[in-house]
Amino acid sequence: MSEIKHLEWFECWFNSPYYHVLYKSRDFSEAELFIDNLIQLLKPEKTNRFLDLGCGKGRHSIYLNKKGFNVTGIDLSEGSIACAKMQENETLHFYTHDMRKLFRSNYFDVVLNLFTSFGYFEQEREDNAVINAVSKALKPNGIMVLDFMNSKKVIANLSCQETKTVDGIDFKIIKTLENNFIVKKIQFTDKGKAYDFEERVKALTLADFKKYFEANKLKIVHLWGNYKLEEFDELSSDRLIIVARKI
Repeated sequence: MSEIKHLEWFECWFNSPYYHVLYKSRDFSEAELFIDNLIQLLKPEKTNRFLDLGCGKGRHSIYLNKKGFNVTGIDLSEGSIACAKMQENETLHFYTHDMRKLFRSNYFDVVLNLFTSFGYFEQEREDNAVINAVSKALKPNGIMVLDFMNSKKVIANLSCQETKTVDGIDFKIIKTLENNFIVKKIQFTDKGKAYDFEERVKALTLADFKKYFEANKLKIVHLWGNYKLEEFDELSSDRLIIVARKI
């Protein structure tokens, strides 16, 4: 008898149509402003190859590509990649892929991991495997931009429960801190059926990322605390945005 594979929370939730319902109102203009600011500061060449790691339906990849860059997006969600593939062209491609595994070696000039698309895995070695795969995928002197929540501020301001109504569905969201994971339980009923999903993101800090980067030949060259690229403060910043160069 074949063994039944246990699905991780992100394999279930990110492949659910309800994930896209709950987060349908995410601010695209804020994301585009962030990318515009990154490009202005990093000044990549038009010939540079970008990898969007954890690309979802590809909104950031598509925007970058419209600005003239060659972009590849990868994500574990087959549903999201199927949607993104409808936007493919000669310089924009999408693939279903696990970020813990190397995608291409010594190929990309810039790797982007945006909007807290990290910290999903239980084991520290899995987080390290992601950074190791990024380092191997980058050309020498290539750049990684990692945009993560500022865990310390999130924990300090953790609201325990809220209800969001989207498309007539009442999503009950309960947030807790469990074993250094910020856990978001998402419960709702639709068409008479009850659903129960969760998100689990490790409360990683700058010290954690420094350890992963140093172990994988990546040197931090910029730290910012928001999408305007203002200075990072561990207590007050909304985001932890790290730019690291492959050495």
